Amino acid sequence: MLLSCSNVFMTIAWYGHLKGLQHRSWNVAALLSWGIALFEYLLQVPANRTGYEVMNVG
Repeated sequence: MLLSCSNVFMTIAWYGHLKGLQHRSWNVAALLSWGIALFEYLLQVPANRTGYEVMNVG
């Protein structure tokens, strides 16, 4: 569930912020991109740890 939320959030946020920042400088776009990536990372890492501990490849 966390990985699904992470993926949906990243897709919407990434494309959404790129469309809306055409009139701003690249510094603002870069900082916003890193902020989005940080939030996505905070969802993805616990999901990967949980999946690794609970599930196996087989």
